[in-house]
Amino acid sequence: MRILALAILAIGTVSIGPAAAQMYDPAYPVCLYVYKGANYYECRYTSLPQCNASASGRGAGCVINPYFAGTRVHPGRPYRRVY
Repeated sequence: MRILALAILAIGTVSIGPAAAQMYDPAYPVCLYVYKGANYYECRYTSLPQCNASASGRGAGCVINPYFAGTRVHPGRPYRRVY
């Protein structure tokens, strides 16, 4: 019985595979994609001009973060326009 349980556990562990890391940070709207050397994303920028200044002269480019959480309205009170 122990061998069967260990076999099922081993098969389950092997079949899961490696977990993929999240490439985009949802806290920032703009990411720097570095493609020269190691490929990676740096999501630390609040605007495209700020990111472009950092990408200048490097093998990199700026992309809009598709997972940006954005600003949120507080759930306690609905938005109401004042006339």
